[in-house]
Amino acid sequence: MDSNNKVLALKYRPQTFDELVGQHEIAQSIFNSIKNNKTPNAYMFLGIRGSGKTSTARIVAKALNCENGVENLCTKNYCSSCKSIIEGNNIDILEIDAASKTSVDDVRELIEFSRYKPSSAKYKIFICDEVHMFSKSAFAALLKTLEEPPPYLKFIFASTDVKKIPVTIISRCQRYDLSRIKSEELFDYLIKIKNLEKAKISDDALKLIVKLSEGSVRDSLSLLDRVMLVENDSKEIDLKIAQKIFGYFEKSIIINLIENIIDGDEVKTLRLYKDIYNSGVEPKVFLNEFLETIYYVKNISFINLDGSNFDLNDKEFEKIKSLSSNLDNKDILLLWQFTLDNLEKIDFVKNQYQFIEMFLIRSLYLKKITKKNTNLFVTESNQDIKIDKTILANQTQPQKEVVDQLKNIKQEKNIQVNPKIKNKNTGLKIESLKDLAELCEQNRELKIKYDIENNLRLVSIKDQKIEISFNSTLDKSFVKELSNKLLEWTGKRWIIAFSKENGSQTLKEQSQNLKINLFKKESESGFSKEIKNIFPDAELLKVEEDENI
Repeated sequence: MDSNNKVLALKYRPQTFDELVGQHEIAQSIFNSIKNNKTPNAYMFLGIRGSGKTSTARIVAKALNCENGVENLCTKNYCSSCKSIIEGNNIDILEIDAASKTSVDDVRELIEFSRYKPSSAKYKIFICDEVHMFSKSAFAALLKTLEEPPPYLKFIFASTDVKKIPVTIISRCQRYDLSRIKSEELFDYLIKIKNLEKAKISDDALKLIVKLSEGSVRDSLSLLDRVMLVENDSKEIDLKIAQKIFGYFEKSIIINLIENIIDGDEVKTLRLYKDIYNSGVEPKVFLNEFLETIYYVKNISFINLDGSNFDLNDKEFEKIKSLSSNLDNKDILLLWQFTLDNLEKIDFVKNQYQFIEMFLIRSLYLKKITKKNTNLFVTESNQDIKIDKTILANQTQPQKEVVDQLKNIKQEKNIQVNPKIKNKNTGLKIESLKDLAELCEQNRELKIKYDIENNLRLVSIKDQKIEISFNSTLDKSFVKELSNKLLEWTGKRWIIAFSKENGSQTLKEQSQNLKINLFKKESESGFSKEIKNIFPDAELLKVEEDENI
């Protein structure tokens, strides 16, 4: 096969230790061990996909058997041994995929084969990829041979999941952990390949490939292949074209969307998401990008925009920096938590587009997030609330509603004003976790509501005192926040204390148990049995309680 017709990942597969990308230290260590004749019985190469595990294994096989020795390893005019290894027809080099040969019989066959000396090479070498896929019995059968192999036999293992490999196997190997390729090194490598292929691709497009490949050389070359297939002789492939090819969109669009959420502009927010969706971006991908953008908004002050940063371009960096400086950390974290909660739920929804639309709408009303430098402020004069009228002209509808509410509220000393609540309900009864959760729902305090539903185990509620069992998963600020909110909502001070008692089930656990019991009850009912008699293949999939009964 003509090398020019090969995909880039095969065409530019490393053939020497010097050609390995981002693994200089490991390559040097292996080179020295072979040079000084201190090679182990078995090598173990661990790392993410595309980090160079299989390539390193084949280079080791060549280096051990090269007729010219490791110091003069063939690069162009290959010796017969190196040539046969590259072409994959060396009978002394056996390469197997543990994903397809996992049984003990496969290993026994391998061991039986190892009893015979190499026919032409210096060493007989077994390269086993994805070794973690072996069964327990297969690993057990391998142990003895691995510990005391014949002098002509070498094992080379590669895996992406070290946790599934028995410690007894790892301890008998010389382990090398191949690192994720750094963005700068991967970018320089792609520049080199681009020049060799005489491709017209901008640096920004290559940076996008680096970002999407997540430290994998193979993935980056596959993505580069895709870009080169649409290359135009007269036009350079720039960032916008690359984004269309990969179905990727700039973070600046997400930033604009977050700004619309902060401004309370529902129409612009939904219109912008529709454009994102129509461009081919999957809802779950969008939600992950949204979450990542919030992360950068929170931590932008710790991020340097230099040649090593491939996540943000100059434009995105400046926009996020501006947005971050105008937002309160509490609001950013609230939006982060809310997004994370929805990311966990999206896989259970049939229409994910509608799910995202509702997520964005709920984000608008999650909390009235306001900018630090806003002109909307409240001043105290004669116990009345006054609004600066100079800024009312360009306010969106949600903000206008807040202003209208503020106008009708009398300010009370020592109690923080929440514009969402018109009057404190001093006669409010709170007798259960459900009451607490519903109260939080009414007042759009979804962060507190989440903890109440998922992490709170109630011991007792009585006389403005709530006893709960200790739970490390509860947010550290939960008790303080709930106490302040209950004072604000009820006009009474509540005591929240930890108890040594275990407490009741969480609301989430109660809901799950209720569903299980309903399902069991219904599956054993006479009606279900009648259906099964008529339709033997019928299955009960879901049971819901009728709230109207």
